[in-house]
Amino acid sequence: MGQRPPIILWLRRDLRLADHPAMVAAIATGQPVIPLFIHDEVVEVLGAAAKFRLGLSLENISTQLRDLGAALILRRGRAHDVLRSVVAETGATGVFWSRLYDTASKVRDTEVKAALRKEGVKADSHPGHVLFEPWTVSTKTGGFYKVYTPFWNTVKQKEVGVCLPAPKRWPAPANWPKSATLSNWKMDAEMNRGAAAVAKHQRVGERAAQDRLRNFIEIAVDGYKKYRDFPGLRSTSGLSENLTYGEISPRMVWHAGARALNEGHLGAEHFLKELVWREFSYHLIHHTPWIETECWRRVWESFPWRGDTELAEAWRRGRTGIPFVDAAMREMYVTGTMHNRARMIVGSYLTKHLLTDWRIGQAWFADCLTDWDPAANAMGWQWVAGCGPDATPYFRVFNPVTQADKFDADQSYQRRWIAEGYTKPSRTALSYFKAVPRSWALSEDIAYPDPIVSASDGRGVALVAYSAWKEGHLK
Repeated sequence: MGQRPPIILWLRRDLRLADHPAMVAAIATGQPVIPLFIHDEVVEVLGAAAKFRLGLSLENISTQLRDLGAALILRRGRAHDVLRSVVAETGATGVFWSRLYDTASKVRDTEVKAALRKEGVKADSHPGHVLFEPWTVSTKTGGFYKVYTPFWNTVKQKEVGVCLPAPKRWPAPANWPKSATLSNWKMDAEMNRGAAAVAKHQRVGERAAQDRLRNFIEIAVDGYKKYRDFPGLRSTSGLSENLTYGEISPRMVWHAGARALNEGHLGAEHFLKELVWREFSYHLIHHTPWIETECWRRVWESFPWRGDTELAEAWRRGRTGIPFVDAAMREMYVTGTMHNRARMIVGSYLTKHLLTDWRIGQAWFADCLTDWDPAANAMGWQWVAGCGPDATPYFRVFNPVTQADKFDADQSYQRRWIAEGYTKPSRTALSYFKAVPRSWALSEDIAYPDPIVSASDGRGVALVAYSAWKEGHLK
């Protein structure tokens, strides 16, 4: 009797073995399972840092699968074309995958599911990227939530499912289909010389993510509420990088935080709230997909933000003359991540002090962040700009100088990333000049700039612009 036809497990942002519903369902069929990753139309347009970091994650999960006796098959092309080809080659009867909720992924997946089913192939999508499917959390009237606090109050009472175990053995097919070679994809190509700098700061893969979670719960969760806004301290989990690529499931993170809270670690509640903020961003990107590209509050499309100017370029290069802002922008360029408090400060400075369209900042973050997330990035930028859901009021303009005085009083964070003006700059500060494009002509020897817009002047300009616009559009 011959072997049963296989199931294709289409991997995307779920590059782990533990708590993987689609993987468990595929193996439960009793058929051989072929893990497949497609460098498709959605992957093709990723920013430089995100694509680079995805390549590292693929390398890691490939090793994990190989240790189980499986092979990660790599193909490039339009998702449906590749799936149709692999189905024809292998005789696969089904394709299983984990759901995603950004617009590009939903359009692709809807097309793929309809086409596969029309061709007689089972197409099954599964949960796993969020705690709760966006359509399962609703208000008392059956609508979706538009404000975070009531969303949190509802979600915190819902039961989070148990984590599923990783497979101990892999149901391999008799013959594996051909695979592309990951190195040939050159997923680091757009990073240029920045790849070497950024790579040093990545903690890649499932084991690293689980270690990161364990260490945070054991060492830092107690002080999370008190210290999480201080970028110079190691007081956050750093798990955004791993959640982005599905190297750890949100359920695993939730249960660890919930256990810590039950054991009396009060900082754990604030940690869980941050996880649910991520959940809220996916809730919104599903129900209001325009949040990715348009102002969530549509009236804000008429606000006279500036386009891409020399001011925005100075911001991108970490040369605004505001040390806290510049430190944060350099941290992102060297590490691929940025502390959350710093993200709020640089976002506020760009959109309010510099009156620049939030989408310019959103695009730069998409190109530079290794923890880039389509929902969190859109939500965060609109929140800080004042045009999104649950947004900070426009008249609340973060002052980057007083914020630095409050959250970086000893200037440890600023010294870590600013080299100019110091006799002995830190190694991390110097690494910025080795990572940036040579065309920027930056070095630690050039003078630190004067503020392009001062902290006090920028607030005044922002409030004048807001008041003038408000009179005509928010009557």
